[in-house]
Amino acid sequence: MEKLSVPIKPLDLDLPVPSCAYAGDAAVDLRSTESVTLQPFERRLVPCGIAVAIPTGYAGFVLPRSGLAAKHGISLVNSPGLIDSNYRGEIKAVLVNLDPHEAFAIERGDRVAQLAIMRVADASFEPCDDLPSTDRGEGGFGSSGVGN
Repeated sequence: MEKLSVPIKPLDLDLPVPSCAYAGDAAVDLRSTESVTLQPFERRLVPCGIAVAIPTGYAGFVLPRSGLAAKHGISLVNSPGLIDSNYRGEIKAVLVNLDPHEAFAIERGDRVAQLAIMRVADASFEPCDDLPSTDRGEGGFGSSGVGN
């Protein structure tokens, strides 16, 4: 696994600096800086108390935590949330409670999302009249069928 140094500025000194829980983890947990309760289908922008300087050629991706999603229906509205390498503000998560019946309480310091840093290409787009053909072609949503 590639090692990458990412400068981090703690904005809430009472919360731990994110780090991997286990060797080989692809993401670090982000914690809420405030206590909030999400009602069914409510969404909220939740600050995570850190700012980072992601190196050029990389981007940050804010992702849902699988345990919160499976057990409580908590996800991210804009999953994944994209953090560009030139952004220096506080990282925040746009949480949503997808449970139709139960409110979900978040306490200050709770782990609410994950941050993964990934390499990205500096793509340039070149207009053309035709694209190279593939076996799939223009087959989109559902084109491979169910159970294949």
